[in-house]
Amino acid sequence: MSDTATQVFHDHRELLFSIVYNMLGSVADTEDVLQETWLSWTARKQAPDAEPIDNPRAYLVRIAVNRALAHQATVSRRRESYVGPWLPEPLIGPLADTPDPDNAADAAVRAESVSMALLVVLETLTPLERGVFVLHEVFGYAHTEIADILGRSPSAIRQLAHRAREHVHARRPRYEPDPQVRQQVTERFLAAALGGDLDALLRILAPEVTLWGDAGGKGRAPAGLRPLHGRDKVARLLAGAAPHSGKGLDIAYRTVNGAPSALLFAGDTLYAVLVLDLTADGDQVCGIYVVANPDKLAHVD
Repeated sequence: MSDTATQVFHDHRELLFSIVYNMLGSVADTEDVLQETWLSWTARKQAPDAEPIDNPRAYLVRIAVNRALAHQATVSRRRESYVGPWLPEPLIGPLADTPDPDNAADAAVRAESVSMALLVVLETLTPLERGVFVLHEVFGYAHTEIADILGRSPSAIRQLAHRAREHVHARRPRYEPDPQVRQQVTERFLAAALGGDLDALLRILAPEVTLWGDAGGKGRAPAGLRPLHGRDKVARLLAGAAPHSGKGLDIAYRTVNGAPSALLFAGDTLYAVLVLDLTADGDQVCGIYVVANPDKLAHVD
């Protein structure tokens, strides 16, 4: 019985990870939720008088989603005292043209993780709205299925889904730049930023660009205590910081939350993860996300 329960949980673990991560944006909190889900699952399976579970997948998803919602209060309190902009912990994988056969199954499921830019927008939803959005828009669950998971009526779920969708789409229109274009723009941006080329930065940045620098108060990000808005401000900050922050850094290109991005190394130490968001035509950068908090990079191999 124990071996069977372990195998069933293992078979669904990546799906559970991806759902919960999209709800919380934190690898550490996601792992905590999965541990609680595992304990609940094994206790249920080992109970001598327990009824058989006809649909283990649905049961595990229901437990994980509700555990994630229960974690939201703790997560929210922690972020209220966080120093500077908060960004999700990056999920890093190989580029599409360098597949890792040993992790193919994991990559396929984690590819469902929404982009860094969209995760930032999801932070503005209520926990219930975010859970409904993730389940419906990302994983394709029907409103009736979500109602069963959350213990609410289908009509209530439809209202939550409508509010969440309208809120998200108002802040981020639905489009996804071509991966090759994103890779090329990332390379051009880094050449300009690390080289301190102000003119090149002004050309590649959109007028409404925003820079998020998440260092958790550890002094490693190129922004400040708040996101920085506007092409001139962002370009001048990056160009001015280049002689100091860009010196001696090595670049490795990987996918971050499914999108071609860059890892910056100082020697053997991962210094920062850079993710760019592009305008709909793919010509300019409208969002710059720099995760430099070492605590958020500790899980990266």
